Amino acid sequence: MSGQTAGFSATVSPTQTTPAPVRLRAKDVCFWYGQKQILHNINMEMRVKEITALIGPSGCGKTTFLRMVNRMCDTVDGSRFEGNIDLDGDNILNKWLDVVALRRKVGMVFQKPNAFPKSIYDNVCYGVRLYERKSKADLDVIVEKSLRRAALWEEVKDDLRKPGTALSGGQQQRLCIARTLAVEPDTILMDEPTSALDPIATGKIEELMVSLADYYTIVIVTHNMQQAARISDRTAFFFLGKLIETGETDQIFTSPRVKQTEEYITGRFG
Repeated sequence: MSGQTAGFSATVSPTQTTPAPVRLRAKDVCFWYGQKQILHNINMEMRVKEITALIGPSGCGKTTFLRMVNRMCDTVDGSRFEGNIDLDGDNILNKWLDVVALRRKVGMVFQKPNAFPKSIYDNVCYGVRLYERKSKADLDVIVEKSLRRAALWEEVKDDLRKPGTALSGGQQQRLCIARTLAVEPDTILMDEPTSALDPIATGKIEELMVSLADYYTIVIVTHNMQQAARISDRTAFFFLGKLIETGETDQIFTSPRVKQTEEYITGRFG
């Protein structure tokens, strides 16, 4: 297929002369719930300081794959997995892995904002206090830095004792992002982070994700293909538990190599 795919305009980061280093590499990843196989031999790369979008119809396995990256799926009874997901050269699917340490390096932002019934300040500090003891002065610095990076500081700086749950939906999602940033992860996973938000709040989160990609590797699950085209550097298309195609976002949306990919992004199925 040549030319621009109807309905999409892929606006990605400027083309780099050399590919960014690989942060995460999945090799022959399979996953089962009981007897049902959810993922089939997934092989893909996610690069440093890039946004990788996982797209595909509901139930295709993209959220399962995302949750494998910080080992959330293996807490489900009857689940099992095979293959490797290497993070900076270490296989995070190794059963002896320190999962707590992994989740500090790999943060997670969920579909619905999950602000805790605590102050804005305590929401941001929550993970930090789990991992280490910090002075009040250190925590003050972390809170301000995290809220600034999450583009929320100017809106809440004079009311940090306000309950996080009193914020708007979009603000709560940015608060959850600030809480994730506070523990200084390398990678941020986002599971449909704007699906519960209005268009204005969605736009703010998208702008935030693009700015965060200057510092972090980001992997996002989204059903919004326009969103994937707008913000991601690379896109991976999942269907029925299989990775059908992955590549640079502009290539996926303008000249997909696999017919299934073209049919999905043009709305012929899914």
